[in-house]
Amino acid sequence: MTQRHRTLLRSLLLTAATLLPLAALAGDHDGDRARGCARQFELAQRMDMESFRDYDAETFRAVHDERAITVFASGAVRTGIDSIMTTLASHFANREALWSWTEVYRVVDGCNSAFILYETVYEIPRIGYRQRAYTGVTYSHDGHRWLAIADQGTPLP
Repeated sequence: MTQRHRTLLRSLLLTAATLLPLAALAGDHDGDRARGCARQFELAQRMDMESFRDYDAETFRAVHDERAITVFASGAVRTGIDSIMTTLASHFANREALWSWTEVYRVVDGCNSAFILYETVYEIPRIGYRQRAYTGVTYSHDGHRWLAIADQGTPLP
């Protein structure tokens, strides 16, 4: 896929992630709104995980709140998306790490907040690095879209 196609696809996905709950709001029913937000959340969390896996720094940044905080499995803490992106710069630039995840637990509170716990693996085969962790990600809905506001990794043996 060319860079132009990736940019177009990213724009379409971000637009869909913003508009999905608006369609649900048209019915003005709490259940419809909650279902719309749940569908929108599904897309947002997938964009979060896949953008990291696919080294798509622009989309990864776009699905995070400016005030986001990350507690890495190493214990390092970064506050603010700029600080997080600086710390992750080599991941996006080197494009060699392998990222995989399996969802373990999820709770979505309507159009307010959501949490997902993943079992993750981050590998850099060239240097023999492999880290398994539980990674918990908390999202908040800003009235238009879901944004990641906090994630924390806990190493696994």
